[in-house]
Amino acid sequence: MTAIPTAVAPAAALPDVRDLEPRLQAALALAKSLGASAAEGYLGVSRGLSVAVRQGEVESVQFQRDRDLSLTVFFGHRTGSASTTDLSEAALKRTVEAACAIAKVGGEDACVGLADPARMAREFPDLDLYHPYTLEPEAAIERARACEAAAFAADTRITQSEGSSIDTRESLNLYANSHGFIGRRRATDYSLGCAAIAVEGEAMQLGHWYSSSRRFDALDSPEAIGHKAGERAAARLGGRSLSTRTAPVIFPAELARGLFGHLIGAISGAALYRRASFLHGKLGETVFADRVSARQMPFLKGAAGSSAYDQEGVATFERQLIDKGVLGGYLLGSYSARKLGLESTGNAGGVYNLLVDSTFDGGLEALAREMGEGLIATDLMGQGVNTVTGDYSRAASGFWVENGVIAYPVDEITIAGNLSAMYRGIAAIGADVDTRGGVRVGSVLIEAMTIAGGA
Repeated sequence: MTAIPTAVAPAAALPDVRDLEPRLQAALALAKSLGASAAEGYLGVSRGLSVAVRQGEVESVQFQRDRDLSLTVFFGHRTGSASTTDLSEAALKRTVEAACAIAKVGGEDACVGLADPARMAREFPDLDLYHPYTLEPEAAIERARACEAAAFAADTRITQSEGSSIDTRESLNLYANSHGFIGRRRATDYSLGCAAIAVEGEAMQLGHWYSSSRRFDALDSPEAIGHKAGERAAARLGGRSLSTRTAPVIFPAELARGLFGHLIGAISGAALYRRASFLHGKLGETVFADRVSARQMPFLKGAAGSSAYDQEGVATFERQLIDKGVLGGYLLGSYSARKLGLESTGNAGGVYNLLVDSTFDGGLEALAREMGEGLIATDLMGQGVNTVTGDYSRAASGFWVENGVIAYPVDEITIAGNLSAMYRGIAAIGADVDTRGGVRVGSVLIEAMTIAGGA
């Protein structure tokens, strides 16, 4: 058995919130005493363990312990920010003084300032985010090895690996401002993943899979994760290109999250007030197929994006963002709202769990049968998405479907379209919802996209 590296030491337990709050409050008070009209601060501490194994050998074992305090002060319509990882009294004093000095020489912006005090969160339900679990390095190594071994066992053509890794993280985050608001958020995050390489002749294909959860015991088994990574790699061998054509495309659930991630970016405040969004001015208009509905659900227990308040302390709330294809709201913090002449929607920092309604009773295989002929895109490469125009073009690989079943793998292709047309062209959304991120959606069938290949 490979020895565990000894260059790092286990991270100690996180400090008590009662030890951290006074430091954050003292920083805000000092800012006020130095003439700031308002101030806000964030204090975060975290610890974690990361283990990576490749070809059965330990590549790394790392313990992390991080802490950071960032402060923003306001002198009327001027603002300044500074941060520190040193929480001593002297360091906090220097940080506050630096932020104040920056604000005094900065330009004025009528839209800066704290969020409306009447909008601060006042209820803090238990969101089931914190489930501490002590994972010893030896146990983490064995789980990572078991995961990689399962990938090798999935197919005889899995002869190489990019490795298996396991990560644990425990965090405590505080946000406070001079309105008197203070929010506390304690959370845990666990993940286990594997990347397998299938080889056949000169051809090599990579397959990856992972599991993540707030609870360690809710992760998929190492064997299941590794097996799926191996299967995915082997299935991609023998890929062909395609002649250029227009055809339906299915985005599996893990990729469909990205489609709605582009929506989030397009309806976020910064893109809107800069007029850098293809959805600018579309509020109340039909932007999706009428079968598509999506809502924000910030109080979903144990979910990746759950929070009772946004990054400014504003209370989050359930809201319908897409209602039968119609855009029902933007995602605004206080600054972007002021720039647009609107009110904050409690979305400083983004969306808090976007749930997209399924429209189809079945998952990926059932959608393929429904499609009949077309492409299942399993991997996308590049950043070819223009949120100003909505133009979409990504290098891709996946599987070509004929008569409702996979006929052969394809690679070296590009899929292209425009997000406006793609959203309106959503024919079905499967029930195979991916719950691993802040966007929860099933596989998505789009009626038509351009597929360009070299064949």
